[in-house]
Amino acid sequence: MSHSVNLTSRQQQVLWATVRHYIATAEPVGSEALVKEYNLSVSSATIRNAMSVLEKSGLLFQPHTSAGRVPSDSGYRIYVDQLITPANELTFQVEQLLADRLNREDWSLEALLRGAAQILATISGYITLITLPLTNTTYLRHVQLVPVDPGRVMLIFVTDSYETQSVLMDLPDSEGGPEPELLERELQILSNFLNDQLRGRAIAELNTLDWTEMDREFERYADFLRAVRAEVTRRSQSSAPTQIMVSGLAEVLRQPEFSELHQIQTIVHLLEEEQDQLLPLIFEQSEPQKPGKRLTIRIGSENPLEPIRTCTLISSTYQRGTIPVGSVGMLGPTRMVYENAIALVEAAADYLSDALS
Repeated sequence: MSHSVNLTSRQQQVLWATVRHYIATAEPVGSEALVKEYNLSVSSATIRNAMSVLEKSGLLFQPHTSAGRVPSDSGYRIYVDQLITPANELTFQVEQLLADRLNREDWSLEALLRGAAQILATISGYITLITLPLTNTTYLRHVQLVPVDPGRVMLIFVTDSYETQSVLMDLPDSEGGPEPELLERELQILSNFLNDQLRGRAIAELNTLDWTEMDREFERYADFLRAVRAEVTRRSQSSAPTQIMVSGLAEVLRQPEFSELHQIQTIVHLLEEEQDQLLPLIFEQSEPQKPGKRLTIRIGSENPLEPIRTCTLISSTYQRGTIPVGSVGMLGPTRMVYENAIALVEAAADYLSDALS
């Protein structure tokens, strides 16, 4: 959610410096500090003026007790979307480090992921979350649609492990729909189409299929077929509990934001008891992979879960071939060193994708 605030280059410079200073010190930032530290070659009156514009735009705010300013979630968002310099060198170093420290020949995959999570947590000082790869490199063997009563069918599908699942589904509005014999024939044609398209495919890649060019005769069923695809994906996922490796709680407790006990307790509860709520945030499978677009950054209030609304969650998928099977995430205060956290997450995702291929 990028904010369409048009900042002058001076305002951008001041926002950048304020964010950097606050990340480094956790202290609200005043104009004198910026003049001293960032060599912005303008008077502190000019900087104060820029800061007050940024405050009016909702990008900085003034905590009640202090004269200085602090970035808001929207301020961090603009910083991340427009002002950040990628730490490519760090990405490279961390990939090297993971390759040196982790032995992918002799280790189980779980040990590899745990090792990677610990290394990232130690380097970053934030909580690292790595999901175990989905077991659903499950492949489909057979799909069948069976009429049950006029508006409903049963979808039955069998996976390569011969596990059978069935689910009742509503057909598109059958007003003026085909006669029962004709319906049965249409369902047979649809079943053939589905088998033709899906047999032998990994469930994880179903979302990447493009059925926009479907035959005219199936047009009435386009939404229904999309629902079939979603249902197969959903059913196979729900039967595989994915675990998340969590590392770095001890590190993050040193950050001033987490000095309040109750806040830590709600985060720990989320990480330990409610991973199923956290999983969709760090690993969204609904989208086929767009090359190069794997990173998700949720800042503060952009997080739907209450316990992490004061945190930033950065995540990136790792892949087996072209199929995303898991995710590397990093959770820390919104006052995190974004450049480094992004570099670490991307390096680990690349490393794990290599290790899996």
